[in-house]
Amino acid sequence: MTRAKLELGEITHHNIKQLKRLNTVVFPVSYNEKFYKDVLEAGELAKLVVGAVCCRIDQEVGRRLYIMTLGCLSQYRRLGIGSMMVEHVLNYVESDGTFDSVYLHVQLNNDSAIKFYKKFGFEIVETKEHYYKRIEPADAYVLEKRLRPNTINGKNEHHSNNFKKD
Repeated sequence: MTRAKLELGEITHHNIKQLKRLNTVVFPVSYNEKFYKDVLEAGELAKLVVGAVCCRIDQEVGRRLYIMTLGCLSQYRRLGIGSMMVEHVLNYVESDGTFDSVYLHVQLNNDSAIKFYKKFGFEIVETKEHYYKRIEPADAYVLEKRLRPNTINGKNEHHSNNFKKD
């Protein structure tokens, strides 16, 4: 089987409805209009193909990139599209050079996603109880890939925020 050349596309006002439909199909949670407004302003941190990756910069503790969503339509999974999207994110933070880490939330029972992110060096650093509002299980793991050590008072520290989905 030959792999078609895929490129990650920009998210614009012309295709934001496509992203909304994709997110509705791929994710068990819904996102509010502010989420999509932020995505339109994200530039290189939001990309669309037969899947999408949307990120934001979190500067609450250090400088971290938060992967808000990364998903692919089921019929296109296991073709390297998810890996291409993660690699895009990791290349972005590497070329930027100012990020301490990349992190995301994964539902506790999503073993395939956990295994997928661990291939890229992400580790489970925390469990967030009641993270999701309308799905079960409601708890999520925080997975993080450290790009450089984060030391506070001489100790390594891991942090995450409480960004919740509607």
